Amino acid sequence: MKLKIKKLHPDAVIPKYATEGAACFDLYAIVPARIYPGETLALDTGLAFEVPQGYALRIASRSGLAFKQGIMAFPGVVDADFRGEVRVLLYAQTSPLDIHGHIDIKPGDRIAQAYLEKVERVEFEEVTELSETERGEGGFGHTGV
Repeated sequence: MKLKIKKLHPDAVIPKYATEGAACFDLYAIVPARIYPGETLALDTGLAFEVPQGYALRIASRSGLAFKQGIMAFPGVVDADFRGEVRVLLYAQTSPLDIHGHIDIKPGDRIAQAYLEKVERVEFEEVTELSETERGEGGFGHTGV
């Protein structure tokens, strides 16, 4: 499958898969930034995508960035009809990130990963009853810790 990409900034990096078996491709920062514990920061990728109908582009955290530096990416969804710049929303956990208490992000740093996901459009049918299941209305933690 081909995914059309438009560079909106000359320093934008076309995504690539880090390994042959990688499920996601990496997204890169195009401007320097500094993030502090407890802070949320939106970073530009300099890219716009033409997501095919019937799909969504899903944004996910990079496990290395989350594990090593405590920085998570908001799990965003880019719809098939959106043609604007994809931005990545990062959140730094409140634990100290380094000896300076912050992390510097440089242009070209991998800040998130993304993948295409097939999505189905549904028709909504209002009913007065739903089918019974063993779980029923058991919600958060109903099976224990």
